[in-house]
Parts: sequence; structure tokens; C-alpha cells
Amino acid sequence: MTKKTAIVLFNLGGPDKPEAVRPFLFNLFNDPAIIGLPGPFRWLLAKFISARRAPVAREIYAHIGGKSPLLEQTNAQARALEAALTGRNGSGAYRVFVCMRYWHPMSDETARAVRTYSPDEIVLLPLYPQYSTTTTGSSIKDWHRAAAKAGIDKPTRTICCYPTDGGLIRAQADLVQAAIAKLAGEGTPGVTPKRTPRVLFSAHGLPKKVIDTGDPYQWQVEQTVAAVVAELGARGVGPFDPVVCYQSRVGPLEWIGPSTEDELARAGKEGVAVAVVPIAFVSEHSETLVELDIEYRHLAEKAGVPAYERVATVQVSRPFIEGLAGAVRVAPRGPGHLEGSRICPDACGRCPMSEGTR
Repeated sequence: MTKKTAIVLFNLGGPDKPEAVRPFLFNLFNDPAIIGLPGPFRWLLAKFISARRAPVAREIYAHIGGKSPLLEQTNAQARALEAALTGRNGSGAYRVFVCMRYWHPMSDETARAVRTYSPDEIVLLPLYPQYSTTTTGSSIKDWHRAAAKAGIDKPTRTICCYPTDGGLIRAQADLVQAAIAKLAGEGTPGVTPKRTPRVLFSAHGLPKKVIDTGDPYQWQVEQTVAAVVAELGARGVGPFDPVVCYQSRVGPLEWIGPSTEDELARAGKEGVAVAVVPIAFVSEHSETLVELDIEYRHLAEKAGVPAYERVATVQVSRPFIEGLAGAVRVAPRGPGHLEGSRICPDACGRCPMSEGTR
């Protein structure tokens, strides 16, 4: 009998219509991984913040058709992954399910669908290459709650992260290489760049206090960037100036840096063209289509940046999807990195492979 494997793809989710913006924001801010207050206080604060931010957020989504494209793109990734797993080199039966954290389909709905499929085993696969307690950690915890509620007791393998997976790195490098070539004027007669272009590897930021508690996200982002830079160097791409930076800062807390906005201002002062790479995202959504494509492009123009290229996310690129398929096949039992051992330094005490977090 062919073994049946259910793969659960996790992502943030996004509102599917303007009316969904406020409840989506409420779900986000009511997550204890985002706001660590006791339940009743967190609920009240989440109601307040979501009501206050909803009008601005609806304006943001209005730029991209009034809704997030994340579900459609994640569904496309799910189908591409199924095809890669069941192709000529595949074996067994695979079904990929999508599970969003803050909007539909959420954990309870997806768990019921997985139970109906009745797999022999389950693989949990976040679409967050770099682990954070606020993303992967929150999603996996909520999945286990929903799975228990649905009566699922099948063997489960969990991929906690893949910041330097070869498929991801090749896919990112392909996209960055094309942007560097464009900034350098390759293929355009008579065009010579005045300065070495700068590549801003922009990741979604986090409050510094989250990192200070041992969250490995920032360290893993830096590992991804280092691997992409090394891959580009091996290809002979360059010269270019790589910089790790962080976007999407909100609220009064101190956030990890440098900020993407500050790096754009610096590039403008120095007259340097930039390529902006959403290094922690694998799909397009408001942080890329609005924040990077519209808001940050406008900031770059105001700052005097001579050229601004926004590198696309990897989405369903073949190397990325093949990397995910390979990850599914070798995923370890329990939370684990694909190399089978912990990769995070000791300072990252909230790594899921730490003794105290298992």
C-alpha cells in the first residue's frame, strides 16, 4: 500500500476583502507570540489596535485590489510542490495543504481537511525560511492545538527552518543576479554605472527585545544573506555592496536595524543605485507590493537614489520548489533543521532545537 503523506504549508495569511482587514488585524495582535499580555488584556489591546489601524490598512490593500494575493500564491506553491513530489523521481502519495495563521484557511479548518485525507504521516513546512517564535513558532503551536482538537494522532515531522537551503539560495541568487545586471547596465550600449550598486537584503523587522530573548531570526537572516552573496561570488557576479536591513517598523519599541529606510537615505546621499531584495519573504503581499514597490520607491526617489530595482520573491521558481520537495523527503522527526543538528549559536536560546524549547 502506498504511504500517504500530508504536507502542511504555513504562512501568515491576509485579508481576502476590505471587510476582512479589521478581523485579520485583530487575529494578528491577539496572538500571544505578538503581544505577550495575559489573555483579557491582550484581547482588549488587540481590539483597540485593530480598530485604529484598519482604515490605514484598507488604504494599503486598496493599492493591490483590496485584498492580499498571499493565499493565491501559496496555493500555487502548494500545487507546484505536489507536482515536484509526485513527479518521475517521486514515490508515495503526497497532498499539500495550506494553513494560514491569521486569516482563512486557518489551523482548525486545515486540520479537519488533513484528518479527512487520513494520511500515514504529516510534514509541517513553514514558508518562513528563517525561524522566529513570532512566525513559525506561533504557527506550529497553533497547529498542534488544532490537530489535537481534530483528533489527529499521526506521526509528524517538522521542518523548523531552512535559511541556507540550496534551492532557496539558488532561486534568490538568480533573481538578484538579474537585478545587479540591470543596475550595471549590462546589455545597454554606452551605459556605465557611476558607482558599485548596493544590494539591500530587506527582511521584515522585529522588536529588539524579541531578539534579546534568544529568538534566532536575525542570525538566520544573516546566514541567508551570506549564502546568497557567496553563491553570487561563485558565479562571478559583481562587484556589488551587500547590506542586511529591516523594514516594516511599527510602534514605539526599539527594532532591529539598520532600517531599510535609513539605508535608502544613505544610498541617496552617496549616489548609489540599489536593488532591494525581500530576503525573508517567499511570496508577494502588502510588504512587497506596497511597502517596497510604492512607499520605499518613493522614499528612494526623494532621497536621490539614482536607480531602484525591487527584486521579486522566489514564489514558484523551480530551484525553490525543488528545495522544498527535498526538505519534505528528509525532514527530521520532531522540530529540526534539515542538516539534522542545531545550527543556531548558543545565544539563540529560543531555537526550537534548544533543550529548553522542545
